[in-house]
Amino acid sequence: MSDTPRDPKLDAAIDEALAEAEEAAAAPEQVEEAEVEQPVEGTEVEPDQDGDGEVSEVESELAERTEDLLRITAEYTNYRRRTERERTVAIEMAKAQVVTSLLPLIDDLDLAGQHGALEEAGPLKSLNDKFRATLAGMNVAEFGAEGDDFDPERHEAVQDFSEGDDKVIGTVLRRGYLMGDRLLRTAMVIIADRKN
Repeated sequence: MSDTPRDPKLDAAIDEALAEAEEAAAAPEQVEEAEVEQPVEGTEVEPDQDGDGEVSEVESELAERTEDLLRITAEYTNYRRRTERERTVAIEMAKAQVVTSLLPLIDDLDLAGQHGALEEAGPLKSLNDKFRATLAGMNVAEFGAEGDDFDPERHEAVQDFSEGDDKVIGTVLRRGYLMGDRLLRTAMVIIADRKN
């Protein structure tokens, strides 16, 4: 730095601005969360810190560095939000892939239940109960019961025995599954007319 005498007011203003910037950088969770990334332009810092009407070289440098720090803090906050969203999406996709790979096991347990293998207490019934409780804990739900309205987005029609426009599910060949709002597998059904 130069040999010019330092102004105590200016030194106090610099220390205060740096302390505020360090607090903002140390506590990014206090920044209001938003879905849209915050713009980094428009962060203006008043260069005349001591209020004498003149902007000295030190005041100008302080204002420039403060603007840079605010811009970097905003960029980091946006980066942190974006990576957290991406991480959450990746976790949900991985869970959905694992559950989707287990759906044939559920189909086999459904077949075993249709043949009476799950009626008596035993290891297969215990496995079925624990497995379904685990899936329910992961927010996995089945859909596609007989008599439900036909939805071409969620149901795969193998045959259509209906004659009118009021179509319902007549027979379920394979149940469909949802994980939250995510469709894991469509239900394979035969369409029929609604019974009055």
